[in-house]
Amino acid sequence: MSPRRPVARINRPRRQPAAPRLVPRRRIGLLGGSFNPAHEGHLAISREALRHLGLDRVWWLVSPQNPLKPVTGMADFAERFASARALAARDPRICVSDLEQRLHLRYTIDTILWLRHHCRDNIVWLIGADNLLQLPKWRHWRRILATVPIAVFDREPYSYPALAGRVARAYADRRLEQRAARALAQQPPPAWVYLRLRRHGESSTAIRREQKSSGRRARPRSDRHRHGDAHAASQP
Repeated sequence: MSPRRPVARINRPRRQPAAPRLVPRRRIGLLGGSFNPAHEGHLAISREALRHLGLDRVWWLVSPQNPLKPVTGMADFAERFASARALAARDPRICVSDLEQRLHLRYTIDTILWLRHHCRDNIVWLIGADNLLQLPKWRHWRRILATVPIAVFDREPYSYPALAGRVARAYADRRLEQRAARALAQQPPPAWVYLRLRRHGESSTAIRREQKSSGRRARPRSDRHRHGDAHAASQP
């Protein structure tokens, strides 16, 4: 047997493990409320948030019972949830959740902390100017501001008192200009922006007022147009 010939070893580079594929975090806007009932204003503010904040989705969090609102006049949760789902069906970017009902979450801070723990997305809390004004009445309101960026939507007649109020003054240095609103979801809290946009006239309060005066179940405008109520267009 002939002697074995030496074999030159070639130092081939080791194959590097493939880098993990990074899935970009979604930008989620959270719109909490009673939705008593859901109406065109909720849809309009959600679409404005998607556009101006660069959001991927808006989640409607239907509250079992707002601690700052009376139980009297509050429709059953199932009814309010159904009205929200029916309206949100018009835009696939809007999702309706019963999270607070299922987990027995009563306060905003508890909902936000739960989502922070279980959700890796970038979340933004969406509120109106009226809520900015009354935010000091919310449970652990400073912790809310320290946990999640907030987008505040202009709403008359609360604009001036809200911007001159306690929260706006205390966190004035953390306010973004409206032109930088799309960066809000990536900002470390506390961070907030005030959005002056086209206002929408419909509100749950006005709908309930019409229900009471007419003695019947008033439908949001979206349903009125769909069902052909002749007087709907003139309603505020």
